Parts: sequence; C-alpha cells; structure tokens
Amino acid sequence: MIQNLFRLLTVIFCFFSADIAFAQFGVSVHQSNLPFIGFNYELAERFVPELRVGIDTHLDNMSIEAVATYQFIDKQDVEVYAGLGGRANNIAGLVAPIGAHFFPFPAKNFGFHIELAPIISEGSAIIRGSWGIRYRFKQKK
Repeated sequence: MIQNLFRLLTVIFCFFSADIAFAQFGVSVHQSNLPFIGFNYELAERFVPELRVGIDTHLDNMSIEAVATYQFIDKQDVEVYAGLGGRANNIAGLVAPIGAHFFPFPAKNFGFHIELAPIISEGSAIIRGSWGIRYRFKQKK
C-alpha cells in the first residue's frame, strides 16, 4: 500500500516537473459514478497524455489510469478528442475515451468537458460517462 502511494506521488511529481520546464500542464475534474482528477500535458498542440487518479474512494481502492488522447478537432471554442489507455486496481482494463472540451471565454485556460469512455476489463465491459471542468496553466492561442 505505501509502495503504491509512493509510486503514485513519484509519477505526479514527474508531471509537475515537466510543467515547470514547458508550462503546458493542465488539470481536470471528471464527475461520474467513477469520479477522477486528471493531470495532463499537451504535446505538439494536439497530443495529450493524461494521468488520472480516482477520487471519492478509500486509498486502498483508488484507481489510476494513464491515457493518451489526440485532438482531431481543434477549433477556437471546442476541441474533440479520442484516445486509448489503461486502468489499474478497481475495474482494471483498457480505456478508450472520446470527448469534447468547451471554452466559453476568449482565453482558453478554463473550460468544461464531457467524455464517454468504455472500460473493457477481464470478463466485463462498462461505459463511463463524465462531465467536469478543465484548467490549463498556459493560455492556448
């Protein structure tokens, strides 16, 4: 248990270190029946790897996801993305998120998002729908 927490903190620290060097870091909160927070880092304007950590649960039942998404629509007020990743611990398996970010303000720092993500685990599959808020620490032009 302590080792897993240490590994999680190490991964999160690596994400924050990358933010200091390049300032394209963002955070998001997803509300659903499996809620989570996400820490992402935008690469090449459209490729966004994200580390997701389950919230609203006991630490020994906390899930972690790693996904990589590609924004195939990147307009002024909306971005649409799809990706692939994996999930560990609670409902471990393959994750395939599809979603959209909406930016109602001129600066694209703060926005809203919706996502649909099938989670395919051994012997079962579920579809998680989520909505929430997103914040970028650097304004996207």
